[in-house]
Amino acid sequence: MNEFDELIAAAAAQPFAGWDFTYIQDRFHEADPPWSYRQLVTEAMAGVTAMLDMGTGGGEFLSSLAPFPPLTCATEAYPPNIPVARARLEPLGVQVFPIDGDDTLPFADGQFDLVINRHESYSPMELWRIVKPGGRVLTQQVGDTNDNDLNRLLGAPLPTADSPWNLAYAAAQMSAAGFTIAQAEEAFPPVTIYDVGAIVYYLKAIPWQIPDFDAAAYRSQLLTLHQQIQVAGPLRLSSHRFYFIADKPRPGL
Repeated sequence: MNEFDELIAAAAAQPFAGWDFTYIQDRFHEADPPWSYRQLVTEAMAGVTAMLDMGTGGGEFLSSLAPFPPLTCATEAYPPNIPVARARLEPLGVQVFPIDGDDTLPFADGQFDLVINRHESYSPMELWRIVKPGGRVLTQQVGDTNDNDLNRLLGAPLPTADSPWNLAYAAAQMSAAGFTIAQAEEAFPPVTIYDVGAIVYYLKAIPWQIPDFDAAAYRSQLLTLHQQIQVAGPLRLSSHRFYFIADKPRPGL
């Protein structure tokens, strides 16, 4: 088996669980945006008594934030992640709630001082319902141009959506729901890909980017990219990230 086939076969056989990209951490490098989500969250947690992490994945990031506020919950919509998250978080006192949509979360009105959300969908009106007056939402989102360079390189159609997904659009939605945007930024950090095995593993983990992706079906395109990397070095693409902090005003303010 040649190097190209070895890379493809190894990536296809490698299991993916939680939201753990350790397998390709040295082969698919996405530069950090100019802000630190961890720092933003850590600062926002000060004085908080009730916090929700939306889309916790396998609980990898949330578990690293301990000690937690007295009430800390997490949601996750992807079924294979639920047991991973529960095994990691419930011993730390975090209750994990499986969900199947954003519009009816299993929480009381005004239950949380802080809702954090990294790369997870949400309903602005449902966030308004579950956040206390004076509470806040902090989210980092993946913008609608993210990973489109991969689609172009592989000759795959670009993802389609009913509306744009960028900072201006998301902030307008939150403002329409009643929130005040306290802080926000958008960036397009570079991505460096060192081999085609990393591409196969990555696209297997995010099937929404190229829904029909299969290494065998895209073999010729992958081989072209493999040869390009051998001659010219790693592929250099771009990602798309934005974040905002949205505050729910207290009555009368």
